[in-house]
Amino acid sequence: MSESTGPHGPLGRRSVLLGGAAALGGAALAGTANGIARAAATPGAGVGRLKHPFSLGVASGEPLPTGIVLWTRLAPDPTAPDGGGGMPDRTYPVLWEISEDERFRRPVRRGLAWADPEYAHSVHVEVDGLRPGAEYFYRFRVGNEVSPTGRTRTAPPPGHLGDLTLCFASCAHYGQGYFTAYRRMAEDEPGLILHLGDYQYEYPAADGDVRTVLGPETRTLAQYRQRHAQYKTDPDLQLAHATAPWLVVWDDHETENNWADEVPEEPQEDFLARRAAAFRAYYENMPLRSSSRPRGIDMRLYRRIRWGGLANFHMLDTRQYRDDQACGDGFNVECPDRFDPERSITGRRQEEWILDGFRTTRARWDVLGQQVFFSKLDLTAGPGEGYNMDAWDGYVANRDRIAHAMADSNVRNGVVFTGDVHRHWAAEIRDSHEHPDSPPAGTEFVTTSITSGGDGSEDTQRGVLEDNPHVKFYKDRRGYVRTRFSAEQLRVDYRTLDYVTERGAPVGTAASFVVEDGEPRLHRRS
Repeated sequence: MSESTGPHGPLGRRSVLLGGAAALGGAALAGTANGIARAAATPGAGVGRLKHPFSLGVASGEPLPTGIVLWTRLAPDPTAPDGGGGMPDRTYPVLWEISEDERFRRPVRRGLAWADPEYAHSVHVEVDGLRPGAEYFYRFRVGNEVSPTGRTRTAPPPGHLGDLTLCFASCAHYGQGYFTAYRRMAEDEPGLILHLGDYQYEYPAADGDVRTVLGPETRTLAQYRQRHAQYKTDPDLQLAHATAPWLVVWDDHETENNWADEVPEEPQEDFLARRAAAFRAYYENMPLRSSSRPRGIDMRLYRRIRWGGLANFHMLDTRQYRDDQACGDGFNVECPDRFDPERSITGRRQEEWILDGFRTTRARWDVLGQQVFFSKLDLTAGPGEGYNMDAWDGYVANRDRIAHAMADSNVRNGVVFTGDVHRHWAAEIRDSHEHPDSPPAGTEFVTTSITSGGDGSEDTQRGVLEDNPHVKFYKDRRGYVRTRFSAEQLRVDYRTLDYVTERGAPVGTAASFVVEDGEPRLHRRS
């Protein structure tokens, strides 16, 4: 089934609301409790003179049954080279408000947060006391300036099995295309969005880029802050953030290509300082809880979000704890080291956390939200074999322990959502991929990139598909994946755009698959 969605698609009314939200703002916010209102408008704080501070939009994330994280970052000059967003070196009071309706006639919570220069004037508000499974609208104010309005929702109550539309995405290179796929994703009106890594790229501008990337290759805190800010100024990305709560995890390019724990791709004396700067900027620019605030070179990003009784989302970090890639980190290599049982892409503690989650789950669907190809994938068509050492194929024992637990635990339906490879793929996970006759353990769905790699091609990878019979689909176009969870089945639509090197491409569905409850196999529907 193929379809197109234009600029006036199903989110047209809400797009107008989100785009023009500032016009709604002053009256309702002015009625806030007197002490908060006075603090937010105190002339001595300079807020009355701060113009256009919400240039980076708003976002929400980390939904719980009674809570959500609200995010914004003050930046009147968002791409200033010093990374400060044009903000004075002082702390600003920021008023926040959350309501049951988009015109804020039924406000339920409001309060005051502080935007501190230490964290690039970012704000992370952890709201609690909300109703489970409910839709809310939120906004911020500094002085007389009001942010765009965002829409969010809380997770359902424990045990609830209502349906969920979820989209997931990966790999958005600013220079290689326009972020139209984010807008099309917002127009699908998902209840939850997962971003599986490479939210931004560290590279400087390159010949042939469609859009100009600012600054050199990112190495310092100022440079990472500037790069994140440039991405956040994109209106399509802002719309996707303002449409639904996000769960985010990083891959490599948020720091540096193919890094592994404390090992950079190429030797560099300042890598750990670079890593600490990248982590800090990532936290500052994402709707994360304070439990994910980095401490030097460490940042706890793997976590578990429960969506009622329908799904557990186990969000993984396959960069920070991995052993260095084997055999020179290449493709198409014979590499016995990849079978070493001590090699790990998750690290021991995170693996134990995954397995414990599988043992204790009561969810209908258990989803690993993670970065790199999980299933075995022989990339050498015809005779011989070759594998990507940066993916789980470089850590076979670690992968097989998790796949076996997925097949032999309390997991009812095991699913892996994957990013990284700039292509759409679909595969059936085996208990042990080294034994093709082993029983199926789950299913894997890999999203293509938002822009990375440009427009794509008509390449079919026919030979690779023939050599990997558990792999059922491949497509080299940009886009994202839309899913629909229910108690009975998981439907997966591979959404694609024909081009990203120009603005405004329509979206279509290249293929759809269904996984029936209790049957870890892919059934193609188109």
